[in-house]
Amino acid sequence: MADTFRITLGQLNPTVGDLAGNAALAREAWEQGREAGADMVALPEMFITGYNAQDLVVKPAFHNAAIEAVKALAVECADGPALAIGCPWVEDGKLYNAYLICKEGKIASKALKHHLPNETVFDEVRIFDAGPLGGPYSVGNARVGSPICEDAWHEDVAETLAETGAEFLLIPNGSPYYRDKFETRLNHMVSRVIESGLPLIYLNMVGGQDDQVFDGASFALNPGGALALQMPAFDSAIAHVDLVRGSEGWRVQDSEKAPQPDAWEQDYRVMVQSLRDYLGKSGFKKVLLGMSGGIDSALVATIAADALGAENVRCVMLPSEYTSQESLEDAKACANALGCRYDFVPIAEGRTAITNTLAPFFEGLDEGLTEENIQSRLRGLLLMAMSNKFGEMVLTTGNKSEVAVGYATIYGDMSGGYNPIKDLYKMRVFETCRWRNANHRDWMMGPAGEVIPDRIITKPPSAELRDDQKDSDSLPDYPVLDAILEMLVDDDASVADCVAAGFDRDVVKKVEHLIYISEYKRFQSAPGARLTKGAFWLDRRYPIVNRWRDPS
Repeated sequence: MADTFRITLGQLNPTVGDLAGNAALAREAWEQGREAGADMVALPEMFITGYNAQDLVVKPAFHNAAIEAVKALAVECADGPALAIGCPWVEDGKLYNAYLICKEGKIASKALKHHLPNETVFDEVRIFDAGPLGGPYSVGNARVGSPICEDAWHEDVAETLAETGAEFLLIPNGSPYYRDKFETRLNHMVSRVIESGLPLIYLNMVGGQDDQVFDGASFALNPGGALALQMPAFDSAIAHVDLVRGSEGWRVQDSEKAPQPDAWEQDYRVMVQSLRDYLGKSGFKKVLLGMSGGIDSALVATIAADALGAENVRCVMLPSEYTSQESLEDAKACANALGCRYDFVPIAEGRTAITNTLAPFFEGLDEGLTEENIQSRLRGLLLMAMSNKFGEMVLTTGNKSEVAVGYATIYGDMSGGYNPIKDLYKMRVFETCRWRNANHRDWMMGPAGEVIPDRIITKPPSAELRDDQKDSDSLPDYPVLDAILEMLVDDDASVADCVAAGFDRDVVKKVEHLIYISEYKRFQSAPGARLTKGAFWLDRRYPIVNRWRDPS
């Protein structure tokens, strides 16, 4: 009879700081593994603490409590399969990112992360000490090597494990989404399989944490790179994976291969999931937003309805004399199509009071940007007042193009707790609206069909803060603006690179200037879902005060 080994994979959604809740999820996965006859139940990187917990992990009271929580789990899970779980670990006065293997009521083995990522959203060099290159651990009749997340992106850890007797690799991850990341992960893991000659199981967590979403999509590869298992993206799931040992060693048995959604669906799912988890994990149940009749607020309202259910979304139209009849009609039509509550709160009376209050100070001065921004800030004040009264979080609605160049009013339309489209350029906003109108999935809580009226998508964008205002009065047309921003922000290109790509130098310099002078706004802006490696906040960190400009 051939040797067999069964691993139960817990592709689950922990909450940062909820040690008891995360332990309960781990215990539930372990019980399912025990019922399925598993030899081992595996959970992702730093699962007990949630990930990415940043400097919270450094706090002794926290990491000590996390270690004690795993020790308690080990006792509870003594009678059954081994339990492998990510946890901080303290040894000889050093703090490690560890993978702990619990057997027979105690922590029997551990792997310590060797390569600490110190780029994009990760600061692990700041938090952890690097562990040594280690060997495999034994569970039942198998010797298992566990490179932890980043360790699997470097060949030396897997190579060392193979040389010291590992028979297959189990890789626990806290790997957050960015567009097209699955292919990047898969390519790296195929390299590890080819180099080591060992089967590989890649286990990733799911769920949102602040700006990041962990997209799951766990998989298994056999030597040569053949895909043996593909778990669904974004969904919490338990999978029982069987390995059989033959003359050439262990092989993962073919199992489910869930289809992977395309880039448009993945981005949209990230925006929905990030909002759902941000609200759920912070204790909010309802949201409200300013519904202008424009495309950005329409998309945010749709994301909110899909994340929380339309009954938990309040759309507020706050018109001034500059609000067009089209906008009034479009805002209401979109809210009605989604099934959201729609409130009508004119700002004329409040604006008159503020204007009269300031009149003695502004006498003899021309009206302009100040008066436009008063409208926006009054709307922000009213939305925040409603938030306080009704316990509903305000969502902001600025797309990445606007956030990049500061085409938003601080303490006005930037007021709020979360921005689902913060990393979505304007041209992708248009296409995302078209995609959502044409597609519906079972994870969407909003209605199917054309929920964003076509006129919202096709009319020229406008802030409607003065007569006949268009975004193009202040900014390059969005196809040009977005292309320049992708080069300057996402690709770190120079002005000369942009000019070489065919853009007018004066336009590029204007965009560059707007990016730099808007840093203070972004520093105070709401967090939002990360879709790219060029997201504002942890991916791109620039000084607020900065007089340098590219001379090229």
